[in-house]
Amino acid sequence: MSPREKNLLILFAAAGFFILNLLGFNFYTSQRNSVESKKKDAELKLANAENFRTMSSQVSQEMDWLAKYEPQPAAPQEVQSTLQQLAEREAISSGLTIKTQRPLDTDTTGPNYHRVKVQFQVFGTEQSLYRWFDRINFPEQFRAVTLLRLGPDREDDTKIDCTVIVEQWFVPAAPDA
Repeated sequence: MSPREKNLLILFAAAGFFILNLLGFNFYTSQRNSVESKKKDAELKLANAENFRTMSSQVSQEMDWLAKYEPQPAAPQEVQSTLQQLAEREAISSGLTIKTQRPLDTDTTGPNYHRVKVQFQVFGTEQSLYRWFDRINFPEQFRAVTLLRLGPDREDDTKIDCTVIVEQWFVPAAPDA
């Protein structure tokens, strides 16, 4: 073999070696980037799973409470009349005088729970009002006073005029039931 052929062969071998290394380096880089991307995705999934586990343990007591006390499905009119009767009965037994009471529109915007509202205007002593609030605010039955407006009674300074909206959350009955 002549020296020119040897040089040409060495040149081709060097060029082939360079091209193979270049292709190998590009393949290695793309594989490394792919592995790093998968690693970041896995770390993100792990962080999300840890967050869900932490949140799950934090709200498990609330979920247990809800499972224990969730009300049975009912019609809005039934829940509203029951709420109105209960609030009226408790106001009278607490020593309050009811001026007016009127049912308000049912809020049906919630996907799982709807709520009925009844507005009362009562007057009585401060002690009687607190006793009444204590009896009608009942989280286990999804019932609460959501609006409270107090003012002195115009005729008797020892009494308080009070406007209250009592709300009851409930699970709506299925339309075909």
